[in-house]
Amino acid sequence: MATAAPPEVPPRTKRCLALDAYRGFIMLILASEGFGFSELQGDPKWGRIAHWFQHVPWEGGVFWDMIQPAFMFMVGVAMPFALARRCELGATERDNFRHVLVRSLHLVILSQIIIWVGAGRIQPQLINVLSQIAFTYLLSYLIMQWRWRYQVVAMVALLAGWTALLFVFPGPDGPFSKQNHIGLVIDRAIFHYDYDPAYSTLNFIASTVWTLSGVWVGRLLMTSKAQRSILQKLAGGMILSFAIAFALHPWIPFIKQLCTASFILYSLGWVLFMLIGFYLVIELMGYRKWASPLVVVGMNSIFIYFVSEVLFRWLDRAVGVFTFHYNFIGKLAPVAQATTVLAVMWYMCYWLYKRAIYFKL
Repeated sequence: MATAAPPEVPPRTKRCLALDAYRGFIMLILASEGFGFSELQGDPKWGRIAHWFQHVPWEGGVFWDMIQPAFMFMVGVAMPFALARRCELGATERDNFRHVLVRSLHLVILSQIIIWVGAGRIQPQLINVLSQIAFTYLLSYLIMQWRWRYQVVAMVALLAGWTALLFVFPGPDGPFSKQNHIGLVIDRAIFHYDYDPAYSTLNFIASTVWTLSGVWVGRLLMTSKAQRSILQKLAGGMILSFAIAFALHPWIPFIKQLCTASFILYSLGWVLFMLIGFYLVIELMGYRKWASPLVVVGMNSIFIYFVSEVLFRWLDRAVGVFTFHYNFIGKLAPVAQATTVLAVMWYMCYWLYKRAIYFKL
């Protein structure tokens, strides 16, 4: 008796190795806890490097301040690839919208679990990066359904609208207040909780630009354009982001905690700069093998984020039993210890990768 042939699975949308490596790089840096350099802030020799791995107190931006923008940007880059794959497997627009809604809800729930475990009590808040991604992910999905010119208008409106809110409802020391800006006032009224640093739930209004820009880059990378043409467009976007950011800077300072329009564009320029580096080396020049350790992490970004947020201190204690926290090597002991803990988390990702186990929301 003849049996029906199994349904064919459509060919998988081609992956871009540079994206997986870039995502892995960002997640490794995020999970590193600053490589232990926080304990070397006052050291005359290592203090300058330690400064790169600490957020600036208020105005400006260093390497560590670019990690969240890169994380949220990479979420947007992955969206066109993931949604295209779902369509290949038969998903409708309604299916995709439902998927995005559910995933956004899962991100909020996971963010609350991480916050509550870390705080040791139930303490709802929506400034955690996963909560912010939940909002920007959904908003970017809705915007990406529009024509290109309307998407650009939406981006401008998000930045202008958030800036207008800061000016219309200033704090005691002006529109860029660290104490009582509009975001803090609203969060205080809802959650009865004062944030320090002064992040707020409403930051997602402007930070959606990071995720939406990622969507545009993802779509660009999915085209059949020549690699050099793609690289030129990425470079053009980087230059434009920096140019507008510095043009706004005299009136709107670079403040990450407020997600000011100038900081959003300034950090976007650096995010694109990093992506250009990965794309140039891996895709254009063809140096691919070295990226494998990063890809291992990039394929399980949610897993390593959760482990680093919830289990880092436990792993630090457990690993320290065997390393003696490297106290015998002197002042760089915190760096060696944090790097060893990071290596353990990397191996956990590698173990999952070899067994094709990937955690998704």
